[in-house]
Amino acid sequence: MTGNVLPMASAPNLQNSPWRTLVEERLDGLSSISEVTLSPSGTEVAFTVSTLSLAANTYVRRIWLADTLGTRPAAPITSGDPGESQPAWSPDGRYLAFVSQRKGDSDSPRPAASLHIMPIHAPGELRRLVERTDAIAAPSWSPDGRFIAYAARVPHDRYSAIDDRGREARRIDGFYTRLDGEGWIYDRPFHMFVAAVDGTSQPRDLTPHDVNSPYRDHDQADFAWIPDSTALVCSAHRHENWDIDLVSDLYLVTLSGEVRKLTDGTGSRGRPSPSPDGTNIAFVGSDDSMTYPQNVKIGVLNLASGSSRWVSHALDRTVETTSGTVRPIWRSDGMLIFSAEDRGTCHVYAVDPNGSSAPTALTTGATWARSWDLNDNGFVIARSTVDHPAELFSITASGEAQLTSLSASFVHRTAPAGWTHFTVPTPSPTPGTIPEIDAWIMCPNGIDPTDDSRPLPVIVNVHGGPHTQYGETYFDEAQMQVAAGFVVIMCNPRGSSGREEAWGQAILGPKHPHHPGTGWGVADLDDVIAVIDAALNRFPVCDPKRLGMQGGSYGGYMATLLAARHEGRLVTVCSERSVNNMLTEEWSSDIGTMFRVEHGPNPVDDPAEYLRMSPITFVRDIDIPMLIIHSENDLRCPISQAEELFVHLRLLDKPVEFWRFPGETHELSRSGSPMHRRQRFEIILEWFAKHLGVEAP
Repeated sequence: MTGNVLPMASAPNLQNSPWRTLVEERLDGLSSISEVTLSPSGTEVAFTVSTLSLAANTYVRRIWLADTLGTRPAAPITSGDPGESQPAWSPDGRYLAFVSQRKGDSDSPRPAASLHIMPIHAPGELRRLVERTDAIAAPSWSPDGRFIAYAARVPHDRYSAIDDRGREARRIDGFYTRLDGEGWIYDRPFHMFVAAVDGTSQPRDLTPHDVNSPYRDHDQADFAWIPDSTALVCSAHRHENWDIDLVSDLYLVTLSGEVRKLTDGTGSRGRPSPSPDGTNIAFVGSDDSMTYPQNVKIGVLNLASGSSRWVSHALDRTVETTSGTVRPIWRSDGMLIFSAEDRGTCHVYAVDPNGSSAPTALTTGATWARSWDLNDNGFVIARSTVDHPAELFSITASGEAQLTSLSASFVHRTAPAGWTHFTVPTPSPTPGTIPEIDAWIMCPNGIDPTDDSRPLPVIVNVHGGPHTQYGETYFDEAQMQVAAGFVVIMCNPRGSSGREEAWGQAILGPKHPHHPGTGWGVADLDDVIAVIDAALNRFPVCDPKRLGMQGGSYGGYMATLLAARHEGRLVTVCSERSVNNMLTEEWSSDIGTMFRVEHGPNPVDDPAEYLRMSPITFVRDIDIPMLIIHSENDLRCPISQAEELFVHLRLLDKPVEFWRFPGETHELSRSGSPMHRRQRFEIILEWFAKHLGVEAP
């Protein structure tokens, strides 16, 4: 056999992995809380719980209800079959709407999605309000309680055919036609609908597409009601060539379908939130749609004058968080409430809508706000820590009360590890930033990082993005690795979020027209190497001769690049769902052409700039064994990125192992099928155990 491809005999046995028990203990039953929504009275909170089931190879998603007064324990109020999500309270707190796939009273097969209303403090039964053949999202009651607005995908007639062989050809006239995890979206966009709660009329499409329009139809799923219930404010691309300029605007859409543009066609505007008196619209966004990343801010638009202002600029942190961007909430005292990242944490803040003072933090500490809601009668938050998945808390002026213990048994069974935060001086610091890198070291339970009695193998993890962050939240990847006997190092190099805007923009391309930086693979690479060297120097528990690295997406980019440029530090690397060729990524990814807002020139005008920073350019310098993991249905970083790297390495006689996961998307490690997530962990642990010298259990 030509080359150093590892023989099949050495590959993990997926039927009987020695890591099976350890992995299953830390996956099965893992639960997460999302979509927290507080009742108008503040006495109850509805939320979605997703629990991983290995036996069923699925996630059980149910709506739960908790009493904020602590008079009864939190409990599910839906069955989880086939799964429910997106709870929304009626204005009087008597009913709860949610999205499911359950049937109503029709004889039709189970729909793709349905919208239901459940009585909570009212007589009656659960009833189906809407049934669709495609997705439903974002149900929202009108303030007067008469209507529910929702977004629904409207598929082209071609989808009436049984399969692709019977569907007519697609005419493509723009970019961003597909979405990872969704497939084709340009011919099944989200429209805004309203349905009468009493069911006396058919739902109405408020944003039907004009077939004679010069622009193609586009998603309109980001909206909020104005206080008098006569219209909604939405964020959308409703202009020609939006896929070139990337501008999004705010629009007022009346219940009769009239549409009025509210913003000036520059920058990015999203997550609209009308003030209680209807005179202002809060939103999140930026003025420059052609630069990414930016520290996205809270803005306020005055409807009468049409003028807008940024009000959170004194907090140089992004409100577009790794956990998702929460729509700002107006408090009755006029303050705006929002969440933002800060150096490995995510907290809730309040700001004056006039921008006259800096935002103030409502939550603090080494925690991460995963989901939250607030009104005049209460404040609830689902927050996590590094050693505990998210639980739900009620926060009052006198303190806080824990409302759930969803993960108590899981934590008792698995004993998640804590970690130690440390900082490392930034090599060649970027102006406008604090010159230090946030980093963390996590050791197996009972082992101190300063213990020099028995050095342990180390796995360095690099996050994706790059504008995301590691931080004070439960991370199954790190917990799995320390449970297997490895020390884990993580950091937020330049390009990450949670820091000054200049920190995130430090790795913009050197030819970027507005904020030139070093480009990918320079300042960020220097930072990761600096953290590795500092950790090996400061923490005797780290064995410098047994050092590996793992990363996914942009982290996979860094993994492949470091495999070629580690200068003798690394023993092996796992690169998954990575982008290895920035040039081919620009025309094959679901967000292809988007990278020009990071790198500067587009790939037609300057292909050499994309190849200059591509790991594939340095593939001949890779001198350590590589594990490649990729999903076959990944549209963000298509499988061709992994295939290209594998072909190069094999033809160059380099040691490589390549695993492909059928049916999975870019989100394999986070929301892939439980069976595949288990297999992925087994493959990774066996690989690093083999190359870094760890005995299987």
